[in-house]
Formats: sequence, structure tokens, C-alpha cells
Amino acid sequence: MQPPFFHKFEEDVVKKLHAKIGLKLTPRPLLAVSLAGLVVCLVLAPQVVISGVKIAFFVAPIWLPFLIISGAYKMWYIYKRSYFLANQKYVLLEIKPPRNVVKTPAAMEAFLSILHLTGGESTWYDRLRGGTRPYWSLEIASFEGQVHFFLWIRSSLRRMVESQMYAQYPGVQLIESPDYTRLISAKPGEWFVWGTAYTKAPNDDPYPIKTYVDFGLDKVQKEPEQVDPIAHLVEFMSSIGKGEYLWLQMVIRAHKGEKYGITKPNGKPYTWLDRGEEIVNALRQKTRESFTDPVTGAERHDFPNPTKGEQEKMLAIERQTMKLGFDVGMRCIYIAKPDRVQGPTISHIIGLFKPFSTEGWNGINSSKGMKTFDDYPWEIGVEKRKNRFRRELVEAYRRRAYFYDPFYEGDLPREKVMVMSSEELATVFHIPSLSTQAPGLERMASATGEAPANLPT
Repeated sequence: MQPPFFHKFEEDVVKKLHAKIGLKLTPRPLLAVSLAGLVVCLVLAPQVVISGVKIAFFVAPIWLPFLIISGAYKMWYIYKRSYFLANQKYVLLEIKPPRNVVKTPAAMEAFLSILHLTGGESTWYDRLRGGTRPYWSLEIASFEGQVHFFLWIRSSLRRMVESQMYAQYPGVQLIESPDYTRLISAKPGEWFVWGTAYTKAPNDDPYPIKTYVDFGLDKVQKEPEQVDPIAHLVEFMSSIGKGEYLWLQMVIRAHKGEKYGITKPNGKPYTWLDRGEEIVNALRQKTRESFTDPVTGAERHDFPNPTKGEQEKMLAIERQTMKLGFDVGMRCIYIAKPDRVQGPTISHIIGLFKPFSTEGWNGINSSKGMKTFDDYPWEIGVEKRKNRFRRELVEAYRRRAYFYDPFYEGDLPREKVMVMSSEELATVFHIPSLSTQAPGLERMASATGEAPANLPT
């Protein structure tokens, strides 16, 4: 856990020092410096320090109960929630693509809308007992060039998920699979481990990325003319060689506004829909031209007169925020035998989602991760911190953890939750069409199905 107010100090001081001179401050050295300063003050001005301690103890009956109660409640809440999550049963399903896929990513968007569940934490009593709304993990993994699609879910919701997947993709197969993340140790030293998280940038979440609608896939096209948005991703994963593994994970849940931490005057949470309305209103206000009234001399504003690009931007923001929103935690891990490491693979991972970026709108960029370690010669213990980050990143991936303790936004690994619409999410995760001819993507030779129920016996 970070010390109180360290986040603000990190934004204003730590990042600037790291960017200018390569000095990276961490909480532990800062704590040591603070304790050393306290000792110096005690030596130079003992009476002042002693008087301050006496005053703190004198008013302790006022502030200490609040501190103890709030801390105890938080620990109890974390305990109950961790107990609830640990007692849930989960299953990993592999998605086997059929030989022919004529569905557009709109089919995946329809499937994802079923995953937008908000139950389980509707009342304060549910939350006090540790209940959480369901969260899911959409995964694409490459095992030495063999590409597989996975869906990690609660076992209790398996029937619902399978029926909706078969409804949208009649020829697909969902097969229960062992957890591939446990098949290799991924320990630093035995394996080379590199990982990163992704976030929307450079603009706020309501600004959309380039979706399948922009690629023209909202309508069925002829296969030679299709431009599948994730074709480059599948092809890249298919190029992974012997002794190399690449795991891409998107942990999702229904968006309810926790990212912003704001409650509106009516008591409802502030969500990305509210943020989108603010952005659109600001853009509309910006396009209003001002003029001086020749009679009164007062400054007045004309009606909004946006350009075509500004109109399209406002329409795109409104279209995205009106759709179902998901909190998304996205991370990617590259694991390889030390003698099989390919440096260019890391550069490709950093820019993995560049094809979805649009100038003036938004994109998905690499954020926190191994790339934050600059390896300056004066950095002490950097390899130890790297190995710690590697272990926690792999463990968080295996747990499919992103939103809750012990791996949650704001703590190590410091990953940022982004909000995406169902359309954006279906763009970056869907069953590839037949136009994607990556050699490592295995498809079923034929569809399978059960015998009709009305056969004579």
C-alpha cells in the first residue's frame, strides 16, 4: 500500500525528477528520509518535537477512534470481499472458431452485452458481505505460435454464457480448458518476463478509438474485401517462435463509475456518460463565436457553428457513451526462454493497438509496465524491483485480478482502468473472420451439434 497523499506527490515531484534526471523515488526511501529528518529535528530542537508529540497524544481521544474505526472497517471489508471471491468457482473456456465465420464483430458486441451484469452488490448489505458484480476475462494467448482464444467466467454463469455464444456464433465450440498460465513457472531467472498494461490515450475515455464500424464491418462484406481489425494482432501472435509465449488479457466488468469516485447531487454515481456530456458541451461551447453588441457594447455569443470534424467528434462521443460501458483492465505478458528472447517483439507489444488509434480522438497505448524501468546506472536495486514487478504481474494475470485486492488499480502493478463501450470491446476481441489466414490460428474442420430431440427411438 502507498503512504497517504503519495499519489499527489508522485504526480508533481517523482515523475518530474524521473523524467529530467532519471531519479526514481519510491515510498520506502522516502519513509527512511522522513524518519531521518525526524531524528535530526529531535537532536536540534528536542523541546519542539516533544511538545508536538505531547499535543498529539493529548488530542488522541479525538482522532484515534476515527482512525481505528475507519481502518478496521476497511480491513473487514477487504476480508469479506476476498473471502467471497475466493469461494467462487471459475472455469476457463477455450473458444474454438469454426471454419467459416460470416458474422461481423456486431455478433460479439451482442454477446458482450449479456456480460453487462450489475447484480451482487446492489445494496449496502450485499457490499458489507463482500459481494461484487461478476467480472470476466477475455484472453488471447500464443503458445509458440499457436493462437487460442479464451473466456474466463464464474462457473455459476456458464450455462448463460454458452447459450448466448452459441446463439451469436452457431458453429463455434466452447471447451473447458486447463489454466494455461499454470503450465509454466514464469519465474524470473528461469524465464525472461516482460509485461505492460494498456490505457486509453491521449484523451479521456469517452473519446472513442477506431472501431469495427469505422472499418466498415457493421455490414457483411466479401471476404477478400474485409479489413478485420484484429487480423494484425492474430498474425503477430502467430509469428511467435519456439520457446516463446505471449498472453493478452482483458479483465472486464460493467461500468458503474468507480473510476471517477464522484457522487452526483441526486445521489447517483458519476459515470462516463456524464463525462461524455461534459466534453460534448465543452466542445459545443468552444464552437460558439463571440461578438460585441453594437448597441449595448456587451459581449454576446452566437449559435454553435462546429466544423465537420467537430461535429463527427461530438457524434462519436455521444454514440459510444450511449452504449453499454465496461471497466477494462488490459495487460500483456511476453515470456520466453532466455536464449529465445526477441527484442523487436517488445517494441511490437508496446504498439500493439496502434491500428485502433485515430488522430484527434483516442487510442490504446502502453502505460505502466516494464518499460518504466530505464536502467540508469545510478539506480540502486532496480533488478530486484523488476523481479518483484514480474512476479506480481504474472500472479495478477493468473488470478484474473484487476479491480480488487490484492491487485487493484492504484497499487502495484500500477495499472490504469479504462472505460470502453461494447462496440470498442468487440473491436479488440472477436472471433476472426475467414479473411484472417494466420497459420497459427486453428479452426475446426466442421461444425458439431447434438442429435435432434424428435428422433424416433
